[in-house]
Order: sequence, then C-alpha cells, then structure tokens
Amino acid sequence: MKRSLISLLHIGFWLGYLLCLIFVMFVISQWEDVQPEDYNYYAAFFAGVAIVPAVFAFYTQYYLLFPRFLQKRQWAKATIYGIGLALVATLAGNITIALADEEALNCLLTCLPYGPLFTFGVALVFSIIGLVLRGFLTWIEELKLKEELVEKNHKMELALVKAQLDPHFLFNTINNIDVLITKDPNEASRYLNQLSDMMRFMLYETKSEHIPLEQEMSYIDKYVELQRIRTANKNYVQYEVEGQPGGKQVAPMIFIPFIENAFKHATNKKLDQAVDIRIQIEEKAIVFSCQNRFEPHRKQQNGANGLGNELIQRRLELLYPETHSLEVKRRNDEYQVDLTLVA
Repeated sequence: MKRSLISLLHIGFWLGYLLCLIFVMFVISQWEDVQPEDYNYYAAFFAGVAIVPAVFAFYTQYYLLFPRFLQKRQWAKATIYGIGLALVATLAGNITIALADEEALNCLLTCLPYGPLFTFGVALVFSIIGLVLRGFLTWIEELKLKEELVEKNHKMELALVKAQLDPHFLFNTINNIDVLITKDPNEASRYLNQLSDMMRFMLYETKSEHIPLEQEMSYIDKYVELQRIRTANKNYVQYEVEGQPGGKQVAPMIFIPFIENAFKHATNKKLDQAVDIRIQIEEKAIVFSCQNRFEPHRKQQNGANGLGNELIQRRLELLYPETHSLEVKRRNDEYQVDLTLVA
C-alpha cells in the first residue's frame, strides 16, 4: 500500500477520534456546574487519560513492538511487552495530568486506583488497535508482494528458458560432442548425457519455489564442464567449491544467470582464468563469487540471450528479502559479482 494512503488512513483515524473527544468536551461544557475556569481542569484530564496514552501506546505498538515481536511470532514476548507498554503509557498520561493542572492531579490521587486503571484500559485498547492496523497493512503488503512474486516468477521462467537455450551454446556443445564421437565415444556419450540432464533440469526442476542446493550445484558442474570442452585452454575456467551442500535449499537457477553472463562476455578463450567461479557453503550462508575478464572495446549485446541485472536483482529482492547481499563490480577488463544468501 502506498505511503500516501497509509498517511491518509492514520489522519482519518485520529481526526475521527479527535472529533469524538471534542463532542464529549462540548457535552461536558453544557453541564450547569461547569464554569469556564474549569476548562483547563478537564483539558488536563482529556490529555492525560485519552490523548497521550492513546498516541503513545498506538505508535509504540505500531512501529516497535509489532515488527520486533508479533511479526516474528514471538507471542509470549509480545504479550509481556504489550502489558508493559500500557503501563508506561499510563504513567506518561498521569505525568501529563500532573504537569498540566494541580487540581486535576489532586483529583487523580483521591480516586486511586480507578483513574490509573481507566487510563491503563485506554492505553491497552489503543495498543491493540495499533497492532490490528499494522497487522492488516502488513497482510495487504504481503498479498501484494506474493502476487508480484508470482508474476515475476512467470516472467523469470520465460526468461530462463530463453537464456538457457542459447543456440550458440547448444550448437557449439553438440558440434564438440560430434567431434568426440569418432575420437572417444564413451566421453562423447558422457557429455551428451550431461547436456540431457541440464535440459531436463531446466524444463522440470525450475518450476519449484525451492530445490535442494545439490541440484543447483549439479547443474553448475555440468554447465562448467561443457564449457570446458569448447576450448583447448585447460586454464580457461577456474571453478572451486568449499563446503557441503547437504540439507540446504535455494531458489532454482539463482546462481546460473551470473555464470552464463560471465561465459557469454568472456570471449577470449585463450586467457587463463577468464572465468573464475567460487562457491563457499557455510553453516548459515552461501557465498557466491563469479568473475570474468572481457574485452573493454568489444561491443556488448545487452539483454541478448541472457537475463538483465535488473530482473536478476528484483528476483533476489522478492525471494530473499533482507537475507541477501549483492555487489557488482566492474573495473578495467574485469567484471565481478559477489552474492551472499542466508540459507
């Protein structure tokens, strides 16, 4: 929901509440025993009982307690801190009365504990209202985000198919396998099976929201190995993996677009370590780094047979909100992508 609409919702709520208080004050002013000099007395009570505790409890719940506890489903802490919040709001209201009018303070002290209890009730009610409103707006935002994620995933599926079925990669790989058939049939058969596995993965496994990290790593292994046979330079690709992928889940094809773009732009296959891929699997994170060397004066085909950085970054924001770090560096003849996923 847009910030302007949220602001209007807040303004409308408090304006309605203020009009109710004004109506009550107007009714009280019509009593026969209420004199103009008593207005400050009643205003102090309204401020200390109905305004300060309400605003304090509402916005503390809205901005602090809900995102810190309730959104994380920490129910016990949310309840304890909610009660504590109502007590602090009650204290703030009583201090307001004490500072605003001495006669109102004396009245408050003579009607203990009913006055503070009533103020506590007001604070508790507005704390709940703040909770409900923030929860409702968060729910609306999550629904919108899910719809956007579904739409982006549909676009991503189409883009992935276009990116992965790169004709140049397929033709070159098939031609290399064709040459190997006469030289080493067994090796040619192995590469052909790898290509078949990759295509099967692209067409079927990428439809899931998450897949085992082993499957993603298996695809990368096969892709890199098929890229190796396209050049006689054995040092063209540097590929290292540290750690064990067992038990971890990732979104399908989360690393592949970066790797594909690296091979697409590393046009000089005579260079050593023209493509450098490193994946470090830690206990709570996956650290991915992909670097490629390119020819600065060579014209790049933006968006051709690949995924744009904007689409890749948006997908990461949708799938890993606040749990990923992406850094892209370009210097001289090197292009580097560093991606960290909390997993």
